[in-house]
This record gives sequence, C-alpha cells and structure tokens, in this order.
Amino acid sequence: MRNAMAAKRNSKRSASLSRTKESRTKSPQSKRAKAKPKSKPAKKHLSCPIVGVGGSAGGFEATMELLRHLPAKNEMSFVVVQHLDPHHSSKLASLLGKATAMPVIEITKTTKPQPNTVYVQPPNKCVLVKDGKLVLVRRTRQVNVSIDQFFESLAEAGGSGGIGVVLSGTGSDGTAGLRAIKVAGGLTFAQDEGSAKFAEMPRNAIRSGFVDAVRSPREIAREIRHIIEHPYIRRSIASDNERAAKLDYQKADDLGRIFLSLKKQMGVDFTGYKFETLNRRIQRRMALHRMTKLSHYARFLRNNKKEIESLFDDLLINVTRFFRDPSLFTALRNRFLPAILKNKDRQSELRAWVPGCATGEEVYSLAISILETLGKRASDLRIQIFGTDLSEAMIDHARAGIFPGAIEKDVGRARLKRFFEKRDGSYQVGRRVREICTFARQNVVTDPPFSRLDLISCRNVLIYLSPELHKRCIPQFHHALNPGGYLILGPAESVGMFDELFNLVEKKNKIYAKKMVATPRPTGLADYQVPRFAHPAVKTISAQAATFSEQLVRAADHIMLSAYAPAAVVIDRELHVHQFRGRSELYLEHQPGPSSLNLLQLVRSSLAADLRNAIRRCIKTNKPARTDRSILKHNSKTREVNIQVVPFKIPGTDKEWLLVIFDETTKGAKPGKMPQLLGKTASQREITELRRELTASKESVQAIIEEQEATNEELKSANEEIESSNEELQSTNEELETAKEELQSTNEELTTLNEELSNRNLEMMEMNSDLKNLLASMQLPIVMVDNDLLVRRVTPAARSAFNVLQSDVGRPISDFKPNIAIADLEDLLREVIETLAMRERRVTDREGRQYSLRVRPYRTTENKINGAVITLVDINGGGEQEADGSKATKRTK
Repeated sequence: MRNAMAAKRNSKRSASLSRTKESRTKSPQSKRAKAKPKSKPAKKHLSCPIVGVGGSAGGFEATMELLRHLPAKNEMSFVVVQHLDPHHSSKLASLLGKATAMPVIEITKTTKPQPNTVYVQPPNKCVLVKDGKLVLVRRTRQVNVSIDQFFESLAEAGGSGGIGVVLSGTGSDGTAGLRAIKVAGGLTFAQDEGSAKFAEMPRNAIRSGFVDAVRSPREIAREIRHIIEHPYIRRSIASDNERAAKLDYQKADDLGRIFLSLKKQMGVDFTGYKFETLNRRIQRRMALHRMTKLSHYARFLRNNKKEIESLFDDLLINVTRFFRDPSLFTALRNRFLPAILKNKDRQSELRAWVPGCATGEEVYSLAISILETLGKRASDLRIQIFGTDLSEAMIDHARAGIFPGAIEKDVGRARLKRFFEKRDGSYQVGRRVREICTFARQNVVTDPPFSRLDLISCRNVLIYLSPELHKRCIPQFHHALNPGGYLILGPAESVGMFDELFNLVEKKNKIYAKKMVATPRPTGLADYQVPRFAHPAVKTISAQAATFSEQLVRAADHIMLSAYAPAAVVIDRELHVHQFRGRSELYLEHQPGPSSLNLLQLVRSSLAADLRNAIRRCIKTNKPARTDRSILKHNSKTREVNIQVVPFKIPGTDKEWLLVIFDETTKGAKPGKMPQLLGKTASQREITELRRELTASKESVQAIIEEQEATNEELKSANEEIESSNEELQSTNEELETAKEELQSTNEELTTLNEELSNRNLEMMEMNSDLKNLLASMQLPIVMVDNDLLVRRVTPAARSAFNVLQSDVGRPISDFKPNIAIADLEDLLREVIETLAMRERRVTDREGRQYSLRVRPYRTTENKINGAVITLVDINGGGEQEADGSKATKRTK
C-alpha cells in the first residue's frame, strides 16, 4: 500500500512538472490568445411577460378597475408605477390588494418577477428591469419621469415581452416609454379620455402616435386576457434560438400579398427590407388582432385601409432621441463642423440631410449643434437641414417640434432654456431652430437625393435594408455630397463594398469623408432583381443539381444573345439610357462636351428623326412602334436599319420602360457605285428615300410642336395656380394684418383696464389703512361678525372685554368667553340680523363696572345686510362715546 501511495505521489509530481514545462514552452501566440478578454455574459430573458401600468392623478382608481377585471391566473407579472409623495410612506399595495386575488407586493429589494403577481413601486424610488429582475434606484430628478424610466428599461430587457399601459394623470410621463416599448416590439395601451379622471397624460401618449389601442381600464384588462396565450407573447420569453426555430418561413405568398397591399395604398415597396424586422412587426400586429396565421392577416389586410396605415407606421417606427450617442455630437462640434465652416463665407450655404428622421429629434439635435458651433456667426450664414421619412404622420410630428418633458434627461437645462419653449408640461423647439429645418416625405431608395450637401446623417437606416438596396443608396449619398462632405452611419452600418467612394475618418462614430472619385452609374435594370428573402434551409443534392442546370442554361443563353441578338438599349420615359445590349457602337456615339446618357444625344444624327418619331408613337399608343429602312450613314457607307420600340414593365412595379432595338437589314455599299449598278432605279429609290426622310422630319417637327404646346399648357396651368396661390396668400396676409390690428386694440384695452384696476387697488389700500387707523384711535371695544357669526374684524380695545385677538378673525363668536355678563349674545346677534333693528342693553363686567352694549346690523355699500357690529361703551361716570364717532359727550366730575 505504501508503494502504491508513493507511486501515486510520484505520478502527480511528474504531471505537475510536465504542466509547468509545457506552460513555459507555450508560444507567445497562445499566451496572447489566452489573454483575450472574456465575452460579455448572455442577455438574460424574462421569466414571464411583464405589464407595466403607469399613472398619476386619478391613476389609483383606474388601476383598481384594471386589476378588478384581470384573472388571478394569467402567467404575467404586473408592475404598478404611480406618482407618489416622496416624503411619506404609501399604502398603495394594501389598497390595490383589495381589488384582485393576485398577491400585491411593494418592492423593497432586487426581485425576480413571478407570474400572477402585482408589484408596486415604493415612494421616492424608481424601479427598473435589469438582467431579468426588478431593481430599485433612488429618484434623482426633480421632474418625476419614473414611468418613462421603467418603460424604457422594460423595452430594453423584455423586447416583445413588454406591455405598457398609461392611465389617468397629468403631464407627459409615459409617452417616451411607450415609444420605446413599441419600437422593441411590445404592445401599448392608453386609457380613453372619457373614463380618465385626468386625461392629460394618456392624451399626450395618444397624440404621439405610439399607442396601439385606446380603451377604458376594463377594456384594457379584456384585451390583455385575450393576448395572454398568443404565440407572439409566449415567444418573447424564449431564447433567440427557440424564437428563430419557430419562425414560419414557408409563407412567402402571404408576405407577398401583404407587401402588395402596402404598395397599392401607401406607394412603398417593402420587398427590399430585411425579413426579420418585417416579420416581427407583422407578428406584433397579428397579436393585437388575435390572429395566429399569416394567411388570415393577409386576407384581413386586403381591404382594411386603417390597418394598412397602422402596419405601415409600425414598419417604419424606430428608436430616436435628442443627442443620441453624445460622443458623436461632441466630435461634430469639435472637429467636423469647424472643418465644414472653414471654407464658408456669407454668400455660402451649409446644407445637411437626415434621411429616415422619424419624429425629428436627430434633425433638431444637428441644428442645435450647428448653431452652438457658429455662435455669433449664426446670423451670417444660411443654414438648411433636410429631414425626410416615409411616414407622413412622423413628418407632421417632426414639423410641429413638440416633445414630452422626458427630453430633459437628453437635452439638458442650458439647451432647454436656450433652444426650447415650455408648453403645458411639454417642450416645443424654438422658432430659430425650426426655421432652418425642412421636413418632407421621401423614399431614400427610389426618390432622387438632395444635392450640394455638406453632411448626411443616415444612422440606423441601412440596417433595415437589404444589400441590394445598399447598392442604390450609398452611391446616391456620394453623388449628393460636396467635395470633402461627410457621411455618418450607425454603429452597426458601413459603406461595405463602396469603400472606394469614402474614407473612414473616425471609426468610433462611423464618420466617412467623400473621396474625389466619379460616382458609379446607378444600378442598371439588368443588375437589379426584386429582392427576395433568404430563408435558412438545408442544401440537398437535388437543389445543387438544379442550380447547376440553371447556370448552364444562363451561360448558353448569354452566348447566343451576344452572338446573334441585335443591338438594343433600355430607356425610361425621359429617354435616359439605363442599359446597353449587344454591340451598339455602330448606332450610338458620345458627343463632345458634358457627358449625357440621353438617347437622342447619343444616337447618330442620320437616325435621330426616325428614332424620335418611333419613340413618340410608342409612348402615345403604349404599343410597339416600328420604323423600317432608316438610312444610317457612317464611315462613307450607307446602311438600312429597322428601329423598333417596345414598351414593358417589371412585374410588381408601376414604372414604364422602353426597349429600343436597332436591326441592320442591308450591308453597307459605297454611295458612288449605287447609281452605276442600279441605273434609273437608284435615282427613283433615292427620291423615295428623300421623300420618306422628309415625311419623317415633318412628323418629328410636328411631335416637337405638340410637346411644346403641351409644355406651354402645363406652364400656363402652373402659372394660374401660382397666381391663385398668390391671391390666397395676399388674402391671408390681409386677414393676419386685420387680426394683428385687433390684437393690438385688445392689448390697448387690456392695458387701460389694468391701469384702472391698479388705481382702484391703490384706493382700496388707502381706505383700508384709514379704516384701521380710525378703529385703533377710537379706543372702543368693537367686534364685527358676518351672517354665520364668524369674527371678521376687531379693535385692539376689544381684547379686555371680549377676549378676542386680531388673529382670531374667522372663528365663531361662540368660541370666546367675554368678561361681561351676557348669556344670550348669539341670540341677540341673530335677532339684529333678522329684524335689522339696533338693540341696546346695559351689562356689567366682573368688577362691577357698567357698560352700554349696542348691536347694529352690518350694511354693505349695496345696502345689503352682511352681519352685525357689537359696540361696548363705558357708562360709569367716566364718559360715553358713540361707536361710530359721530357724537361724543364727556362728563366731568
């Protein structure tokens, strides 16, 4: 046994020495590999969906109503975020517990949310969702935005597993949070104004456009009950692999029908957008309508214009906020904007473009940064910033420039004070900033870009587009920028294969500078194919064989077309050449001067008239047009060419194209030999050709005249519209002038009224002072009461007789025990008020001194009775004075 233990120890020692030696002989590469930083831990998913319920004033009753109609078992967690007094403890949890069978718990520490449980935020704390748990943080901001903070953390942690509900309250807390939840794929609800005790908070959320459904608390509870078991909600808490496995990739036809409905009504083709994003947004809409099959939703969408608009807005919504990525705007102010402004003078213009601007925060952030960089020079330079988006609703929101109070955390107090105006809990961008920002609806893929730009900020837009659309957008950006202009992309974006067009000048913020190279030709018609979604699939032998067969057919077709097909070009209706087919150099040539792809400027002059005539007839009739035996003269040779123009469209698009085919019918011959060979026939043929050319020229001239007349008519119509608009503007201007005069008049009247009120106020103050001094100098105990026998005024002498001080004004007269013997003082006062007659009585104090107690009704200036006046006069041989001071008699011993 000893030998066995010794052998074991020796084996351990040798193994240890071996490991030590191995570690010493490791290569530097292996050490460096070992020293690599650890990857970040995987994101923890929620154990169950979470419903965030936010409210302020009136939110308690609404939350009670919501919980009262929820089932006890719903497999969801509910977190109630209510605006509470930070200085007092709350009994909200115990009160809400009376409305539901679910346990209601006030959060006191980091808690993992459990299903079928209601959690309540404690006072002076903010609750956040972090790593799948509810975490408490101390409230640090003066303005209470705890609802926004919780909703935003829920969106980041829960994604499509978050549901946001905004109930009754004041202010705009919750609006920004609902946007974050909707962008992340969650569902959003708001209380309707009819059932809300205070409708300002839900109203602001509804106006922002980020609310999926507006319902009463009872109806919101019913909607939540219906969507509890929907696959979209249940998939939200699964892992990424599980989610990917459950996606249905076999519904391409249904997706095609959905995209066709969108294109018919909204005019936007989404086939080139990334499938994953589109599918998630479509599934979200299906959950709201409690649908599980894509085919049912495609049928539901077919004639439902309202739902098409809602889906369109959902597909375009994205995350944006003021000064997103502060390091980027710091770099712009410190380095790139000064570089742009260095070469600008007073006659120059600074132009920038923000495609996919959403609600405009990025545009206004850029405008503020430019104004801050310019400082006092801001008025010397013309600034124009364009913000574009596909959604008309987003553009209207951006153009108004009104944002919720939650922007305080992103903008800062100094900028809010300088560039914003406070409006009922919201902020509106100042007029100076709005004047330099122009918003318009534009499709960055199909519409032409702006030109002469110094800066393009296209952040987090390309990530939603397929690589095929990147090939269209990035060359357009290069064409639109001035020499040395800058292109800004998002953190997950790059110029890809177009690195020959841009230099990466700052890697951290993805800022590119334009290279001084020619912009490549836009993607040709043959190069562009309708983008299709790439679904993951397992490649089989049969699929590979089919692919090889298709490639073989294409190669053979390419050889046949190159060898035997006639020369042709593809043009649009503006005669711009998009593609050359075959060998077209015999018929087309570039003219000296600026480059142009206009077909009539490229075609040889002898064919221009016939070509123009054929194209005009094709466009007019929308049918193929043909001109036979057109004469082509080139290099001392004459050829006969047939010109054919064929209209066509790409399936799924509305744009019209023309295919122009040049087909040579005869071989060239020297003109001098033709008459010798053909004799009179040649002369007659030449005359015929000249007549044909003359006819073609006449038709061409007639077409030009018709086009000119049509253009003149359009210009005339446009001129009339401009004149009409000018008259309307003049009328509007006159109305504004009239309104201005009326406002000035009203302002003058208000100023006069204000002066009158000020003077009256001074008079009242003087009368009040006189009255105080009069009562103080009389040295008589006087007490005035109103109709309810509440003390309204006392003199200093009344203290000893009635035990009443000046601070006792407003208390009932019955609260005081006077030093005089009078048991029925209250009855006496009521009698005087009712009968309007003065009453007088002799009374004695505790020391035996006698007084005359007089009670008179209190009359106002309108001669109305509004209480009574009590006066006490000493009649013990010392003297007698009237309380009103009108008569005084003094007796001397």
